Amino acid sequence: MKVYGVSVSYYTGKLEAYLRYKGIAYEMNDHPFADQQRIKEKVGAIQVPIVERDDGRWMSDTTPMLLQLEEEYPEPPILPDNAVVRFIALLIEDYADEWLWRAAMHYRWSYEHDRELLSRILADETAAHLPLPRFLRRNMVKRRQRIGFVVNDGVTADTREHVEQGYRNALANMTAMLSDTPYLLGTAPSIADFGLMGPMLRHFGQDPTPAEIMRNEAPEVFDWLSRVWNAHATTQHVSFVQHVPASAAAMLKEIAETHLVQLAHNATAYAAQAPHFDMTVQGCTYRSLPVSRYRVWCLEQLRERFAALNEADQSIVRGHLPGLEAEILWQAVAPAVSGYDEDRLAPFNKAINVYGDGVPR
Repeated sequence: MKVYGVSVSYYTGKLEAYLRYKGIAYEMNDHPFADQQRIKEKVGAIQVPIVERDDGRWMSDTTPMLLQLEEEYPEPPILPDNAVVRFIALLIEDYADEWLWRAAMHYRWSYEHDRELLSRILADETAAHLPLPRFLRRNMVKRRQRIGFVVNDGVTADTREHVEQGYRNALANMTAMLSDTPYLLGTAPSIADFGLMGPMLRHFGQDPTPAEIMRNEAPEVFDWLSRVWNAHATTQHVSFVQHVPASAAAMLKEIAETHLVQLAHNATAYAAQAPHFDMTVQGCTYRSLPVSRYRVWCLEQLRERFAALNEADQSIVRGHLPGLEAEILWQAVAPAVSGYDEDRLAPFNKAINVYGDGVPR
């Protein structure tokens, strides 16, 4: 299969880590940004990565892609066999995809050294087709990414400290879980590990400022990055935990207080047909955040997975998520209906942008 991506992309790194672990042959290609009309016809949205299969089908959106490939290549598995642990793994993956994104983009585009380095790379990989001098392409990339994914996503002088603390909390919570097992939920990587490879590999683990924080404050996570990247060669036995470890408590509390709050506010705003919403997370108020139809769908997926658990397992999950924030996962009526992928074709459907104008993620 052909993977079209970017070498410093959040989700390209997540997909590559999975393909490497599974031993699935793939060819890495630059994303054809100069051919946007064709890409929209094939996959709907100009985002990375996208995959062209050898049978002519195209795939987009890493979570559905991983779940589709898991059906085709079931060994070694990345979905824990215990239903509760599997649900928690998928919840962690969703948090990694949709909450840590803000901190990852902030560190990349708010700090000058990071911004200058990454603008050089992205100007060459995503904008080389534009007939402009390189310095203009770099300036265009810097402005577009910072305005679109930092300023317009609620990172201000009032929220910056909270955004950065969210990264440090993720490092601390992962370190706690890795004290029990080499991977987050067992002796092999699960979908939770691959979800966290998105922000941790190509952003936090490589961009100068957050990488220095990781090396100095969470060397266990830095070591975990290499372990997941090389898991195909080093994992000898696949065994997932049969119950959610106590060391995951802080991680789950953080997810409930941040990611689930955002999903709830976003869905409520979507139902009201509002373009923006405000939210208060752990005492920090974010203002005028863009409403995302895609994240309404993310909430729908989590609610469906919870509803599919038997009563005993639902009770156990509630015990691990005792705060009021988590009730959005099982309240009787959903706050909104996305109407996205109603035919259940993902990852072969026409994807939608998470928000914005399709700037590559």
